[in-house]
This record gives sequence, C-alpha cells and structure tokens, in this order.
Amino acid sequence: MVLSIALLILGFVLLVYGADKLVEAASSLAVRLSIPNIVIGLTVVAFGTSAPELAVNVIAAVNGSGAMVMANVLGSNIFNTFVILGVCSMVYPLTVKSNTTWIEIPLCLLAAVSVVVIASDQWLDGMNSDLVSRSEGLVLILFFAVFLVYNILVSRNPEAAAEEVPVGHMSVIAAVIWLVLGLAGLVLGGHLIVTNAVSIAQSFGLSERVIGLTIVSIGTSLPELATSLAAVKKKKVDIAIGNVVGSNIFNIFWILGLSATIYPVDVRPETFFDIAANVLAALLLFLFVFSGKGRMVERWEGSIFVMLYLFYLGYLLFL
Repeated sequence: MVLSIALLILGFVLLVYGADKLVEAASSLAVRLSIPNIVIGLTVVAFGTSAPELAVNVIAAVNGSGAMVMANVLGSNIFNTFVILGVCSMVYPLTVKSNTTWIEIPLCLLAAVSVVVIASDQWLDGMNSDLVSRSEGLVLILFFAVFLVYNILVSRNPEAAAEEVPVGHMSVIAAVIWLVLGLAGLVLGGHLIVTNAVSIAQSFGLSERVIGLTIVSIGTSLPELATSLAAVKKKKVDIAIGNVVGSNIFNIFWILGLSATIYPVDVRPETFFDIAANVLAALLLFLFVFSGKGRMVERWEGSIFVMLYLFYLGYLLFL
C-alpha cells in the first residue's frame, strides 16, 4: 500500500513535469522553425496542458480500464468548473469575452450533453448495456476537428494574434532531448498512475470510478489550476476562464473520443450521476455568465461552485 501511494505520487510528478518540459521543448522547436506564437498557443501549449489527462486515458484505454477513462474525463471537467473557476472567481470576478460567451461556453455545454446521448444506449436504443463505441469516439473527434478550425479562425483576429504566448528558449539539441524525456515522463507517469490507482482502489475497497473521479482527475488537472491561478493574479481573467472551458471541450471531444476509438468505453449505471454532475457544472456556468451585471462569474457564484464540489466529493466518498 505504501509503495503504491509512493509510486502514484511519483507518477503525478513525472506526468506534470513531463508535460511542462514537453511544452517548453516543443515550443522552442516551433520558434526555431519560425512558427507564429498564436499557432504555438493553439497547438503545443493547448495540447500540453491537457497532456496529463490524455496520457492517463490512453494508457487506461489500452489496458481496457473503461471506468478509469470515463471517470478521469468527467472528474477533470467537474473539478475544472467547480473548483478552478470557483476558486479563481472568488479571488477575482471572471469577465468573459464575447467569443467565450456565445461560442465556447455553449460548445462546452454541448460537449457535456453529448456524453449523455452517446452513453445512453439502453435508454435510447434498447441495448443490453451502455457503451461509448469506436464510431461514437470518431464522431467526438470530428467535433474536436470543428473546434480546432474555430480556434484557427479566431487566431486570425489581430487582437488574438497579439496575445502573449509562453514559449521555450532552448537550443535545438536540448529541445529534442527534453522532447523525448517529456514524452517518456508522460508515458511512465501515466502508467504509474493507472496501475497504482487501481491497486489502491482495490486495497481500500473503492471502485476505479471513485479513484478516477477524485485522486486521478484532480492530479491531472493541476496544470490547468496553476495556469488559471497565475492568470488571475495577473488580472488576465479571460485567460483563466478560456483555459478551463477549452480544456473541458478538449477532454470530451478529443480525449474521450480518442480513448473510445482505441478501446470502447463501458458506461456503468453509477456513472450517470457523474455525467449529470458534469452537465450541471456546464449548465450553471452558462447561466451564471448571463446572470447579474455584465458577462462574468462573480464571487458569490464561485462560492456556489466550490460548495457544490464539496457536496459532490462527500457523496462519492461517504455515500
């Protein structure tokens, strides 16, 4: 048990550090190739912050751990909205840009609702079990392709192109070395997390679902938490909310889509509670942005987010 916990922590360290170095090395290479900053932001940085979830889910999918796949995606999205946006808005009210208000937040809600549709085989099709199939995974990936095209079109806006994007400053040789090491850290860290999380769950009599919704999803969401809090401290609140909303869309359309394409994901009856919580989080974000004065998430709304997450966590662990 002690060894499993130590290896799980080591896995998170390798995962987060590997993702950070991967982004820094890849962005350095992109700069050397004269790729514009905004393109780096849309690809390397955006993909890099969600690399921990991707690594864990791909490894879980290859191992056939469907419960871990769905739990990590849903748990990350619930944590992102209720905790990251909740805490950030309590620090400083989050003003929302027009594009985020009218396109990205509704798209985030659509992504949450799409999980309800693709997971409800018994209810909609009269099947014997619920499953996210390979064909449904490919449909999610197509949605993600549309989201990428939207981002490319937004990036052509002069205001977006002028935004500062973090890039690395390594030599080519150092960048290649760190790129390889970063990828190795992601793979090894993801493997340690999946195998030891399952081991810990079995030792405590917990399900893979509960471990995935709590320890694993919170751990893989650390990059988004760090990025959003840093943005709020600099009063760049639009970056904080855009980062979370984009990550939620990314998690469902790309990570769940790719995972289901690798190996179909079984959906157990208890998972529908988590699916409902994910829809509630996206719906409340949509409603909060349109309530009150202006387009923003205020401090009192952020406190509601945090309280809802504490209730959700209590339900998972004690009921």
